Amino acid sequence: MTTDTQARATRLAAFVARTSADALPDDVVAKAKRHVLDTFGAALAGTSAAETRSARALTGAVGRGGASLWGTRRRASARDAAFVNGIAAHALELDDSGGCDHSGAVVLPAVLAALSCASQPVAGRECVMAIVLGYDVGRRVLEAAGGYSAHNGAGWHSTLSCGVFGAAAASARVLGLDAVRTRDALGHAASFAGGLWSFIHDGSQTKRLHAGRAAEGGVLAALLAREGVSGPARVFDDVWGGFFNTFAAPSHAPDALTDGLGAHWKLMRCSIKPHASCRSAHAAVDAALQLADGRTFAAGEIERVTVRASAFVARMCGGRDLSTLSSAQMSLPYAVAAALVFGDTGIDAYRADRRTDPSVTALLARITVDVDPALGDLDEPTVSLQRADGTQESRHVPIALGDPRNPLPDAALLAKYRALASTAFDGARVDALSDMCLSLDRQADARVLNERLAGDSEHLD
Repeated sequence: MTTDTQARATRLAAFVARTSADALPDDVVAKAKRHVLDTFGAALAGTSAAETRSARALTGAVGRGGASLWGTRRRASARDAAFVNGIAAHALELDDSGGCDHSGAVVLPAVLAALSCASQPVAGRECVMAIVLGYDVGRRVLEAAGGYSAHNGAGWHSTLSCGVFGAAAASARVLGLDAVRTRDALGHAASFAGGLWSFIHDGSQTKRLHAGRAAEGGVLAALLAREGVSGPARVFDDVWGGFFNTFAAPSHAPDALTDGLGAHWKLMRCSIKPHASCRSAHAAVDAALQLADGRTFAAGEIERVTVRASAFVARMCGGRDLSTLSSAQMSLPYAVAAALVFGDTGIDAYRADRRTDPSVTALLARITVDVDPALGDLDEPTVSLQRADGTQESRHVPIALGDPRNPLPDAALLAKYRALASTAFDGARVDALSDMCLSLDRQADARVLNERLAGDSEHLD
């Protein structure tokens, strides 16, 4: 007998396939375009990252067609392009958060790869709808798995484990799949899910691959569904081998998968990152910058810095391994030290020479991260600064900059985008791409995005 519980995948797929793009509220469309711009900026800067170069070297040549490997003249198959561009988008830890978690780096590469496989024009408004649906589905799967702290706390990196569903949904929408084929794509995505937090222990580069793997898996799931390959219809049901029973048995809340469909768009809770560190360190960085009040410090001017954080945040980003860019960007103590010593929280603060700067090394020895058992997993830290002259101040930023409740101003978003995109494009192309992103809903055919993201360089190595 079919029950509501057994029909969750069917209901979600029908929503993805059948909801009109005209149903999107104006504020959702406007926010989607901001995230598109932000993701492309992060990705263009990330095209020269070591992980992106390595992945790009593994892609096979295609004849005619294919999807752009962003920032280069090269094209690749949809799968390869989604993988490489997803890595690029997440490579510098500057992509958005709060969705699956890193939804932009998963959904946008999948959407553009799917666009390269679309045989008919895809209106800009329809492309925006696909993107919003990708954010929505990825986040809904995470919430149905018990939420960020429970699912990630169990060791799964939700950018891949849940993001692959968002990529599949967005790709299915771009390809015009009906509800049955969309459900097949979601079923395939469940078996492509994975991604472990084990990279956190040694700063390995695997984390950067997760966004690309999710994007690739989602595109592949949708393309297989388009070819008629069936996927499990009961993948979200309470059955042996179901996604929630397998990935989130102690924490799952499966009703969250479909509650509020079309009324609560999950994109609206996503954040745009002003700092090049792990998102869980941002409020502490904001607090440190407020304490600095526009100035920088020599290590000798500071007696002690204490960061009072939750056990979850301390475990995730309380480390001090600065040997690699990956590990440094996961270090809350380094993020605070860089903010105080350099006044710089962008990617330049994470250069190798900055990470080994004697002033930073000296200040890091005076920074402690204390666990406050009264704080919930995702409660923001408090930063206390004691100066050498004995004065002491504390700051607590309850809502970090870039959160939708404390959004990055338009001018700051554009400045971030231009600084990042200009590492791959000249000024005219940077401006042309931003104009297209911010008017995406009015474009006649979104497939032109692949051309706009193609660069002039054959190789970036």
